[in-house]
Amino acid sequence: MNSVFGIILQRLGLGLLTLLVVSVLIFASVNALPGDFAQAILGQGATPEAVAAIREDLGLNKNPVVRYFDWLGGVVTGDFGTSFAQANMASFAGADTGKGGIESVAQQMAPRFRATLFLASTAAIIAIPLALTLGVLAALYRNSAYDRFINITTLSAISSPEFFLAYILILFLAFLNPLLPSLSNFSNDLPLGEKIYYTLLPALTLTLAVTAQMMRMTRAAIINLLASPYIEMARLKGMSPLRVILVHAFPNALAPIINVIALNLAYLITGVVVIEFVFVYPGIGQLFVDSVKNRDIPIVQACCLLFAAVYILLNLTADIMSILSNPRLRHPK
Repeated sequence: MNSVFGIILQRLGLGLLTLLVVSVLIFASVNALPGDFAQAILGQGATPEAVAAIREDLGLNKNPVVRYFDWLGGVVTGDFGTSFAQANMASFAGADTGKGGIESVAQQMAPRFRATLFLASTAAIIAIPLALTLGVLAALYRNSAYDRFINITTLSAISSPEFFLAYILILFLAFLNPLLPSLSNFSNDLPLGEKIYYTLLPALTLTLAVTAQMMRMTRAAIINLLASPYIEMARLKGMSPLRVILVHAFPNALAPIINVIALNLAYLITGVVVIEFVFVYPGIGQLFVDSVKNRDIPIVQACCLLFAAVYILLNLTADIMSILSNPRLRHPK
């Protein structure tokens, strides 16, 4: 148990170190983007004095190293700063950005992130059981017509761009057969049934995008174990092929399956930018696109850091669960 606890602490430490390195890369990359917020907000007719005044008001004239540590210190305390757009409107209105009338970056992101989590959860609830079921059946009936059909279908889905899949689903489920709305008028205040109704079409698009990898990994992991001696012994005892796979093969194939599920769960949260943009879904991806277009650096940095933190956290969770599910990893020699 001590060795497992030590391994978990080591993984958490590496995750924090990775997040710190990623924060440096995010800050450097975002601040290297072409264009200037002050120039963009004032337009081409802006005077150098007006641009300099806005840059000073927003702190853009500070040394980049100082700005990074100011930002990092705020992130550690849960303060991601104030949106440039909000601060600029307040300065024009003569308001104090510290007052309650101005929303912080965290306040702007919170409802968007909840919406994205609902979308990702809906897609995961559909995709994970579907992928595991298809993978187990493909392993059970490997090299059959069913196996070939499932492989061709899932590979076609994963090979197609997300926006193409989205428009295909919109064509068949929103226009030719108006079962679901083409635009997601989602709100966190809606009843659960309406939330699912407005989320189902983008969730189905994400399901098509992630099911193939999980299904193929499940199939491959189970097939790799079917030649093991204990599987042969189970067959010699007269167990049915389905029971052999579910009771004996599947539990020992969990480690790689957990890893690929965690990667796809991370994708469901961090890779929703295109899907949210197509369906005009009010999530964190849509906020990220709008902020990049408006050069709102605090929101862009916060969104990037949030995506990185979710990705790292889910990978750490998969790593820890793989260790706990495998005795050889729990007790390394």
